[in-house]
Amino acid sequence: MSICGPFDPSFSDLPDTMPVFPLSGALLLPRGHLPLNIFEPRYLNMITDALGQDRMIGMVQPRPDGRNTYHMDPDNPPVFQTGCAGRITAFSETDDGRFLITLTGVCRFNIIEELPMQSGGYRAVLGDFAPWKDDLLLPSPDLQPVNRDRLRQALEGYFAQHSLRSCWDTLSDTDDEMLVTAIAMGCRLSPLEKQALLECASLYDRGDMLTTLLEMAAHPRAPQTATN
Repeated sequence: MSICGPFDPSFSDLPDTMPVFPLSGALLLPRGHLPLNIFEPRYLNMITDALGQDRMIGMVQPRPDGRNTYHMDPDNPPVFQTGCAGRITAFSETDDGRFLITLTGVCRFNIIEELPMQSGGYRAVLGDFAPWKDDLLLPSPDLQPVNRDRLRQALEGYFAQHSLRSCWDTLSDTDDEMLVTAIAMGCRLSPLEKQALLECASLYDRGDMLTTLLEMAAHPRAPQTATN
């Protein structure tokens, strides 16, 4: 494995505490790029504070409630234990008071504990990056490769099912990690499915799970009809 680029933080640079942005259905993976439109006052405060510090934000998903529905964090619901820290790598202001940012994934983390609400009204956590420290390294070319043929077929079926234009020609020249990351972050999968992809132990496991999820999405189960 090799170390990432010159602007990427090392393990010792990762913060002990960080603000978190709970957003259902949003998946950030290491070295992936997530554009965000920030308009809520508490998250405007969060971005302003992060820009003045280390530019790091943790992306996490709210857990489903007892009715198996998901929240967009109206009342600070519980979140999944594992998230991914991202660094603000692009930033602009709009005339109507919004921030347009891009987060670049750095490293996954496990939440040790949630901290008191910050003065700006946003949440923060104490995080543990140690279990995921290999996220800071580029995958070795010697690792088990992703099954590209199967992934391509699953993606083509997914696009056909959802009446979307295929993007395989654009993605096919990328390496395995960027291929899997772009598809996983961009496809319309459920929050639980995206959380499962986030927590995969290896790139091969993520590619295999992603392929399976796309195959399932391309062949949805027919609704059951009641019988007398």
